[in-house]
Amino acid sequence: MFKRACVSSLSLFLFLAYFCLHAKGWSGNGDWGAGPLFPKDKRETIVSTEYGEISAAQVSDGTRRGSYHLQFFTLEPNSLFLPVLLHTDMVFYVHTGSGKLNWANEEKEKTTLTALRRGDVYRLKPGTVFYLQSNLESEREKLRIYAIFVNLEDGDLNEVSSIGAYSSISDLVRGFDKKVLQAAFEVSEELIEAITNATKPPAIVHNVPARSENLWGWEARFLKAFIGSQGHSIYDLENKKKAAKTFNIRDADPDFENCNGRALTVTTKDMKVLKGSNIGIFMVNLTKGSMMGPHWNPLATEIAVVLEGQGIVRVVCSSNTTKSSSSNTTKSSSSNSTKFKCENRSFRVREGDVFVVPRFHPMAQMSFNNGSLVFMGFSTASKLNHPQFLAGESSVLRTLDRDVLAAAFNVSNTTMDQFLTPQRESIILDCTSCAEEEARMMEEEIEKKRQEEEARKEEEERKRKEEEAKEEEEEKKREEEEARKREEEEKKREEEEAEARKREEEEAKEEDRRREAAAEREQEEAMREEDERQKREREEEKYEKEKKREEEEGKARKREEEETKREEDRRREAAAEREQEEAMRGEEERQKREGEEVKYEIGGGGEGKRAEY
Repeated sequence: MFKRACVSSLSLFLFLAYFCLHAKGWSGNGDWGAGPLFPKDKRETIVSTEYGEISAAQVSDGTRRGSYHLQFFTLEPNSLFLPVLLHTDMVFYVHTGSGKLNWANEEKEKTTLTALRRGDVYRLKPGTVFYLQSNLESEREKLRIYAIFVNLEDGDLNEVSSIGAYSSISDLVRGFDKKVLQAAFEVSEELIEAITNATKPPAIVHNVPARSENLWGWEARFLKAFIGSQGHSIYDLENKKKAAKTFNIRDADPDFENCNGRALTVTTKDMKVLKGSNIGIFMVNLTKGSMMGPHWNPLATEIAVVLEGQGIVRVVCSSNTTKSSSSNTTKSSSSNSTKFKCENRSFRVREGDVFVVPRFHPMAQMSFNNGSLVFMGFSTASKLNHPQFLAGESSVLRTLDRDVLAAAFNVSNTTMDQFLTPQRESIILDCTSCAEEEARMMEEEIEKKRQEEEARKEEEERKRKEEEAKEEEEEKKREEEEARKREEEEKKREEEEAEARKREEEEAKEEDRRREAAAEREQEEAMREEDERQKREREEEKYEKEKKREEEEGKARKREEEETKREEDRRREAAAEREQEEAMRGEEERQKREGEEVKYEIGGGGEGKRAEY
């Protein structure tokens, strides 16, 4: 490692402590990867076989669109990661081991073979078909690759996790109907049956022999179908493979180096294949007791992976992001800021951990006195990014007017000069025991929070007990009040029952009186009814007698009338008979006279006149 320059770290640490005074957590919405630190043990395993594994981390920088998908490939020696079709941009770093990357896309007529070794970085474009092979080395070192996947076409980095970073070639082929495959590949039905009915292998398998015509022949046919290769067998492909060079970040000259460490960035200037990817690569190596000075990135978010050692990372939020929402923001933006709240935070990082620092967020990375800290990462800018440092010879504060700067900190110019002048180093600074002090402060903060939590729990327990005692007292009062009420109610109930009994007795007496009165009334009514009945009977009898008498009188009158009528009829009949007899006698007399007159006339007149007399 590097020798150490003997410079004082007191003023620098005081600056760091002053700049990062309030140590708080960076809280998120509770989802995995929501904060700046993503521990190694939180990775999600997506492939695991005896020949290797792949784990993933979905990390966020706290912004609405700042989500990044990383995968960690581990291949045992002499293993094979089977061919896949890449959906997104893939930028990767080889952490350990060696192997081969075979790839092709629509831009390449030939399959490209890229030898991989520790420190190599490379980029593959969307639509690339690739597979990985690990070498069988004497050291039997595993091939470890750290990769980031970004969707540049949509500009939405979250899209990667929803559609997947890549698809298995065999899955894509088997997704078609057998007839379609037979026509597309111009092979027999038996061969298609053999392909489609074969057991699906895991994503990572033991490496196949170099002359296995079965696998490599089909690989050639797949590549031809997907990317238009003219090869028909592995021999053709091997003859047409073109070697591609990677960029080895460990062999490259650093952009900055001193006794405290070294730093290197990889941009499109160093690696042409990064052009158009918007992804850059960096590596930082801090020696014991050193610090990457407080700085921020104006163009890029950093997504870093710890390669070696342990350290402390300090991230400071901007002035506005510590608020959950602003009164003059829209409802939508307010809800987004409420979902993710950024707060100043220090956290310990270990080998394999991922940490994210958004652009414009000041940060400082520190190594412990007993070991170095090495980390590499990906930045969201492939062009040269110029970090703005706060301390040291390259401090952005030294470019500002001292009077204005003193007014900003509300101190005198002399104090500001004393604050900025002592540090003669730049970028990577000596900071002996800074990480330990930060760790101590973190532990104190943790202990403080633990004590506050215990105090809070004790206070809650005390309040709970007071509340329970209060509730017990209130319960006792309620019970006494209820007992008193019950006694009063019992007494009242007894009084009411006594009154009820008294009322019942009085009602019973009254009922007896009513019954007696009713009986008397019934008796009187019966007597009255009997009297009335007898009276009615007498009246009816009288009425019947009267009626009978009247009927008899009527009958008598009727008989008398009838008798009178009959008598009158007899008299009329007698009178009529008499009149008839008189008439007859008169007629006889007339006839007799007329006879006598006739005789007289005939016999003489004298006798006739005598007869008339």
